[in-house]
Amino acid sequence: MSTAVVLVDDDDLFRESLGRNLADAGYAVRDFARGALALDHLLAGTEQPGLVILDWRMPEMNGIEVLKRIRAASLDVPAIFLTALTDQIYEEAALATGAVDFVEKSRSFSILEKRIGLILDGAKARGAANSNEADTVTLGGLVLRLKTSRATWYDKPVELTLTEFKIVRMMVEKAGEDVPYRAIYDLVHGAGFLAGAGPEGFRANVRTFVKRIRQKFRDADAQFDMIGNYAGFGYRWKTESDV
Repeated sequence: MSTAVVLVDDDDLFRESLGRNLADAGYAVRDFARGALALDHLLAGTEQPGLVILDWRMPEMNGIEVLKRIRAASLDVPAIFLTALTDQIYEEAALATGAVDFVEKSRSFSILEKRIGLILDGAKARGAANSNEADTVTLGGLVLRLKTSRATWYDKPVELTLTEFKIVRMMVEKAGEDVPYRAIYDLVHGAGFLAGAGPEGFRANVRTFVKRIRQKFRDADAQFDMIGNYAGFGYRWKTESDV
């Protein structure tokens, strides 16, 4: 069965061209010119797409707002921004909102196709690994509810995105160990994924994620300091011996 891909872009010619390329590559494409129409389709629950591809600038409802509403509805579907906007501030905003990738429209379809494949393969692998897991992970004051991707810190909710939740879970399951930038980046994008800002570009993406994660925990507890940074290498979720 073909993987369903929801494509949202108000540029009719671009949407038609990309949709045709995706269909030729074996995907079942559902395309929409407006974010509200795509949301109606997604929230109806008639199918579970494997991926959502979003344009940023669209009339009435931009791509970021569409993704926020997808996440608010607890839809666990990977999302890619495919946009002409190239400034890093847009990439950081997209990733912080819960996108798994940010690709420039100028890139060739072969590049996009490879990235889609990596993302979908990673999602399948994580789904298989999660099928027999326990319901919760607990460490000190932290509780991670795996089936709902919800976190609490000393009984206070921490509103993590799905991607942020996965990063916290990785660090917690390796508590007391240094987790490399690249390992965190691969968790989000899939192993072997090429960063968009040079060979070390993935570090900026990871820093953006971790900065937001720290702030969300500090919103629940101003004294929160469980995520240690090891400059040039990565991060660690601290244990009692580290504190």
